[in-house]
Amino acid sequence: MIELLKKAVSMNGSDVFVIPGAHVSVKVHNDLVPLTEKIMLPKDTEKLVRDMYELTHRDMAKLDNNGDDDFSFAIPNVSRFRCNAYRQRGTIAAICRIVNFELPEPSSMNIPDIVISLASQRSGMILVTGPAGSGKSTTLACIVDKINATREGHIVTVEDPIEYLHRHNKCLVSQREVPNDAATFSRALRAALRQAPDVIMLGEMRDLDTIRTAITAAETGHLLLSSLHTIGAAKTVDRIIDTFPAEQQSQIRVQISMVLKAVVSQRLVPTVDGKRIPVFEVMTVNPAIQNMIRDGRTHQIDNVIYGGSDKSMLSMDAELQRLVRERRITREVALIFASNPETLAKRI
Repeated sequence: MIELLKKAVSMNGSDVFVIPGAHVSVKVHNDLVPLTEKIMLPKDTEKLVRDMYELTHRDMAKLDNNGDDDFSFAIPNVSRFRCNAYRQRGTIAAICRIVNFELPEPSSMNIPDIVISLASQRSGMILVTGPAGSGKSTTLACIVDKINATREGHIVTVEDPIEYLHRHNKCLVSQREVPNDAATFSRALRAALRQAPDVIMLGEMRDLDTIRTAITAAETGHLLLSSLHTIGAAKTVDRIIDTFPAEQQSQIRVQISMVLKAVVSQRLVPTVDGKRIPVFEVMTVNPAIQNMIRDGRTHQIDNVIYGGSDKSMLSMDAELQRLVRERRITREVALIFASNPETLAKRI
């Protein structure tokens, strides 16, 4: 397994697939490239997955009991790997995301300065949203790295699993992994509030209890960074509010309007040279958007973002239009990922 992972890293791959009935494969940009000559039988994939568990000195009991398991590990001088092992059709399979030891330069990842500048916030909630595999963890890690390099304090991260390792720089950094260091996200988050944090980075807001505690943390003067599997700022706000019982939603709207500072939404789109590039939408919460959230008029948020009058915001369609103009993506790709394809078609 180590040799296969080394080979995948040398090919600049992003994900390694270990699935019975197929070659072990690596995704290089948008293509699946075989890493083995032979098709893997169930006993072969189980052996490879066991190799990974031995690398992490991890018990396979969670995989056996629950049917899936998240974990991470590192191969010295090669890379870190974030893995999900799971059962399918009675066999064992795994997918491994390749995570570099060093954080990438934001500019090399097409992360705009407006996103990294959110590191200057001292309190409130900043959310990074998008589909699975769109690079949310990398964006969050880059913001944390900027904070770590520019001001003093204590950063507490709660992740499942830990991806990027942050060294102590100007800040002290405590990184906790669920379930190895804490049983659940909500428990780790409640504990973080007693650990004198200045910044809390929560890998994902998964349930009502975690979201409720996150809002409390943001209300009490901490900067809270987290992610959600949503697309677009308005949908993100609605998703948080809809998590709560109906009788609590009006109060939550008021709380969210006060603590939410920004929503960054990102998607990976294919480029003309066969690679993929993240495209961003940024909503910063100004008084107008505060009123829209509080009054239940979230459907109007997109008009504010796409209006373009507030330079602290960025619209997804404007970014797609820019990439078409720079000939980095095609017109057809831009229209597929556009929030308002008809308007964008006219602009292009």
